[in-house]
Amino acid sequence: MSLTDKAIEQIRELIRTGALPPGSKLPPEQDLAAKLGLSRNLAREAVKALAVARVLEVRRGDGTYVTSLQPSLLLEGLGGAVELLQGDSAALQDLMEVRRLLEPVATALAATRISPAQLAEVKRHLDAMREARDDVELLNAHDAAFHRAVISATGNETLLTLLEGISGRTLRARIWRGLVDAQAAGRTLAEHEAIYNALSARDSTLSQAAALLHVSNTEQSLREHLRSPGSPAVITPARN
Repeated sequence: MSLTDKAIEQIRELIRTGALPPGSKLPPEQDLAAKLGLSRNLAREAVKALAVARVLEVRRGDGTYVTSLQPSLLLEGLGGAVELLQGDSAALQDLMEVRRLLEPVATALAATRISPAQLAEVKRHLDAMREARDDVELLNAHDAAFHRAVISATGNETLLTLLEGISGRTLRARIWRGLVDAQAAGRTLAEHEAIYNALSARDSTLSQAAALLHVSNTEQSLREHLRSPGSPAVITPARN
């Protein structure tokens, strides 16, 4: 472990133990360095690294603060990383595999917790998807909102952030473009409707099965689309 890594870990420990709780202001650089037994350069580098990770926020003319430490903030860089992986077939396969592992279980959990208002929000986006028909941009937007509304119903912000991160907007758009081109959008809308109906029944087993079928078919559609001429990447069949 480098000296900078050790300095980062020391500041993280102050945050973990509550010595620097969310929203608190760090001591001035010189005082922080002295408290941790570091040089000012090391303390400065550690603060910069933690600011990039959204653990700390440097406010010009005011000082450095611990952020809210909410999952949505700390994990927000995941979506950007996913966008950078769009041309890597192995990475795309891994992302779809993670979605297949998480989303059905999350949908099952949502079935046990979803409120009438949240269910109405899911239906609103389902209806909007039906109206969008062949408009890839609208289908993509309401598809993302549909799934966000479902996962939001779990009340688990970390789960929501992870699933939104691995289901990037560019990846969703690519999937919908392939579905529209293959005239398979109707089938996919029916899969969304099955998820909504299972949620309406508060049936966690059926909700999980409907979501698994949808994610598996989505993965297959993406694989077929990426096999088409001119595609930048090809997803190989899922590993057993």
